[in-house]
Amino acid sequence: MRLLRQGLFASIVLAGLTEFALAQTPTAEAEFTCKDDKSIKAVFYPEKVALTLSDGRSLELPQTMSGSGARYADADEAMAFWNKGNTAFITEGGDDKQTFSDCVTETK
Repeated sequence: MRLLRQGLFASIVLAGLTEFALAQTPTAEAEFTCKDDKSIKAVFYPEKVALTLSDGRSLELPQTMSGSGARYADADEAMAFWNKGNTAFITEGGDDKQTFSDCVTETK
């Protein structure tokens, strides 16, 4: 009985680790070239995006509601990354001011 419980526990732990690993596996990557010699490297995951900005910042944003395309934003909406097709932009400060604009990536 004890051996059965240990085997069941090990199976549950392995299933959890597999689910965690799948959630951490990127689904896509893109490098966007933006106006004013800026750039964005985006690594997309099932529920978030990891961004590396040309000004040296790195951050992760969870996916949020969007009417069209994909939108990722922090909890207080101070930063948002918008992506549709091969275009993207970033707004900061909780308003619609684009700090990274006219961003495009080559489609492959």
